[in-house]
Amino acid sequence: MPLQLLVGLGNPGSKYAATRHNVGFVALERLAGAGGAVFRQQPKLHGLLAEVGQGATRLRLLMPQTYMNDSGRSIRAALDWFGLEPSQLLVVVDDMDLPLGKLRLRASGSAGGHNGLRSTISHLGTQDFPRLRIGIGAPAHDPAERRARTVGHVLGRFSAAEQPLLEAVLAEVEAGIGLIQRLGLERAGNRLNSFQPEGAAT
Repeated sequence: MPLQLLVGLGNPGSKYAATRHNVGFVALERLAGAGGAVFRQQPKLHGLLAEVGQGATRLRLLMPQTYMNDSGRSIRAALDWFGLEPSQLLVVVDDMDLPLGKLRLRASGSAGGHNGLRSTISHLGTQDFPRLRIGIGAPAHDPAERRARTVGHVLGRFSAAEQPLLEAVLAEVEAGIGLIQRLGLERAGNRLNSFQPEGAAT
């Protein structure tokens, strides 16, 4: 089924703007800006909604305003309101298990420890919905140190040194969304999952 609804996961409010955990919001804001679209509050969807494109390429962009761990409530409401199936959805989400510069597009899968995906799976009653994970890197390799530093890491902002790499990733995400619309998940995944920007960790 064609992609109809693009959902970026994040936390609402200026306190969380542009943090690593909000990279899904950042990606959608970039897409909306490129398409000249404006996000507007939609109380019935518990989120902000914008639309880009026309006709067959029209895409609804949703940023849940429920906080990350209740994202599924907004996504469920949007699917019901627009009469869409989970297969017509793409969730854009941060992933600490991937280094910055890596992307992973999958048609289904577990939450992988991500509260936003866990909530989405719970509200949709299925793991079978596409998701695009954007690597944000881990705070440490040592498991104990990683656990201790996780919250500060995901709620922190990208460094100035990371900005060029982040920009390359966001440009690839934007191109990848167009590919998914034109060619489907599998063919778009061949490109996105092998993406290797200059200066990225291997």
